[in-house]
Amino acid sequence: MEKLKKHWGIDSNWQILVILVVFAVTGSSSAKFAGPLVEFLGLHQESSHWFLYWPLRIVLIFPIYQLLLVSFGWLFGQFQFFWAFEKKMLSRLGMAKLLRL
Repeated sequence: MEKLKKHWGIDSNWQILVILVVFAVTGSSSAKFAGPLVEFLGLHQESSHWFLYWPLRIVLIFPIYQLLLVSFGWLFGQFQFFWAFEKKMLSRLGMAKLLRL
């Protein structure tokens, strides 16, 4: 735990617990929200070919995850941590231009 606290620049075990809960809730929620969004776009799992349905759903999870991560981070009082995490992740993916809004 001490290594994780040092790496993330946080002070307490409570903060680690909150951060891990935010990651878990965000991952589950983004996967759940992608389904209705794909259906809204007109693709249904039962009637669409899996090769079209699943890749699109997986691609949609990424932007949903990014938005929810900062949102849930804010709700759980960890906005600064997750905003810094988001900036670091997007810059590593070559999407730093998205951060200059």
